[in-house]
Amino acid sequence: MLTILGFAMIATFLVLIMMKKMSPIAALVLIPALFCVLVGKGAHLGDYVIDGVSSLAPTAAMLMFAIVYFGVMIDVGLFDPIVRAILKFCKADPMRIVVGTALLAAIVSLDGDGSTTFMITVSAMYPLYKRLKMSLVVMTGVAAMANGVMNTLPWGGPTARAATALKVDATDIFVPMIPALAVGLVAVVVLAYVLGLRERRRLGTLSLDGAPEREPETETVLVGAGAGTGAAGLS
Repeated sequence: MLTILGFAMIATFLVLIMMKKMSPIAALVLIPALFCVLVGKGAHLGDYVIDGVSSLAPTAAMLMFAIVYFGVMIDVGLFDPIVRAILKFCKADPMRIVVGTALLAAIVSLDGDGSTTFMITVSAMYPLYKRLKMSLVVMTGVAAMANGVMNTLPWGGPTARAATALKVDATDIFVPMIPALAVGLVAVVVLAYVLGLRERRRLGTLSLDGAPEREPETETVLVGAGAGTGAAGLS
C-alpha cells in the first residue's frame, strides 16, 4: 500500500509541475506533506521533517559547495587552458578530435553537472566537427559516455541520491567505485579512439585550410555514412 501511495505521490507532483499548477519547490514540499496527512501520520509530520533534514544536510551541503565552487571556477576561466591545450592537440585529425572530445568532456565533468559539460564541450568542439564534416552523433555520444562515467563522483546526482537513500556518506559509496571509474574512463577513451579511426578512414587527416567548406543543406551524422571524401593535407 505504501508503495502505491509513494508512486501516486510522485505522479501527483510531476503532473502538477508539468501542468504549471505549482512551482517545483512548492510541489516537492506540500504534496509529500499532504500524503503524510492522508495516510494518518500528520501528527508525526514534524518528526519526519526533522529526520529528513538532518539526514540530507551533509549531502545538500556538499552539493551546494560543488555548485558554487565550480560555478566560480568556470566564470574565472578554469577550463580555458584545458580547452586550448586539447584543441591544439586535436589539430585537424578526426581521430585526435574524437579522443580530445572524450578527454575534454571527462575533465569538465569533474563539476558533476551534465549541462555544463555539454555547454563547454560542444561550444569548443562543434566548429571543428562542422568544418571537417565529422559526425555530430560521435561528438554527443562520446561526450555523454564520458559524462556518464564521471557522474559517479560524490557530488554527482546518482551517487548523492544513492547515499541519501542508503543513509551513508557519499564517500563510502564512491571510494569502492574508484577502480570501476578508472576502467570506465579507459573504456571511453578506447571507444573514442576506435570511432576516431573510423572517422579518419572516412574523411582522411585534414588541414583546416584544405577542409571542405560547410554545406548548410547537407549534414553527416552517422559514422561510416556516405563515401570517403579524401582531402587535401592527407598525411
